[in-house]
Amino acid sequence: MALAATSRDSTRSRWADVFDQRRWALYASYFFLFVFIVFFLFPPYYMLITSFKTNAEISSLAGNPWVIQGDITLEHYRNLLLETSFPVYFRNTVVVTVLVVLVSMVISILAAYSLSRMRFWGSATLATGIFLTYLVPETLLFIPMFKIVGGLGLLNSYWSLVLVYPTLVVPFCTWILIGYFSSIPRELDEAALIDGCNHFQMLTKIFIPVAKPGIIAAIIFAFTVSWAQFIYPLAFLYSEDQLVLTVGTVTTLIRGDVFAWGGLMAGALLAAAPPVILYAFLMDYYIAGLTAGATKT
Repeated sequence: MALAATSRDSTRSRWADVFDQRRWALYASYFFLFVFIVFFLFPPYYMLITSFKTNAEISSLAGNPWVIQGDITLEHYRNLLLETSFPVYFRNTVVVTVLVVLVSMVISILAAYSLSRMRFWGSATLATGIFLTYLVPETLLFIPMFKIVGGLGLLNSYWSLVLVYPTLVVPFCTWILIGYFSSIPRELDEAALIDGCNHFQMLTKIFIPVAKPGIIAAIIFAFTVSWAQFIYPLAFLYSEDQLVLTVGTVTTLIRGDVFAWGGLMAGALLAAAPPVILYAFLMDYYIAGLTAGATKT
């Protein structure tokens, strides 16, 4: 009896130690999560309150910069939307982004299906090479790209971005989709072939519906890159009616050494809203797609 009681006490002690360790691990996780949230939310918070401040308060160095001490104003938003070409920049960005996403997804889906299912000599090496091209920074590419775009007569046209952006988007999207297509059981291929499907029917009727999370993840990535790209628009565009948000907002609201901080913050918030909304609704798909792409070959 004494031995059994001692054994029960020892078991309770071990479980108590485990619970204590888990509780402290949970506390530590919440602490670091709080630090992470505060660190990353301070910039958008500062942008938000600055966009509602008057120019006089922004210029003043007195007081607490993290709160609005004077009157709240919407003047920066009104000026941005009514007295600048911001709506034109927004329209151009939407057109470029939608076209780039469509073109990139068609190319990426076809390439990923070919490399993951239609095995041929050198397919694995080619798949690796496609992903490695994504690692080449655009700061090394924009000069040769400038020569190519100029030779095609597309300088100062946002159609040049539709041509160039897929070079940034397609490699990574193809890598994501290769991983997701590779996770689909090959028994589905065999069943489809027995039923008389060709490769195009297999792609449209089996792979695309099953790989929807991976495709959505690739779409989100393509959207983000196209929406937020800065170097290529800065190099290729210079007319106000052709500019996109990233370059147009900066060139409009920065004149020499004069910065319209209220307008810049308002423009940055409005420009960041579509990607934030997209991530908020599709984050689960994005994580699922990236996880599959990272764990399958």
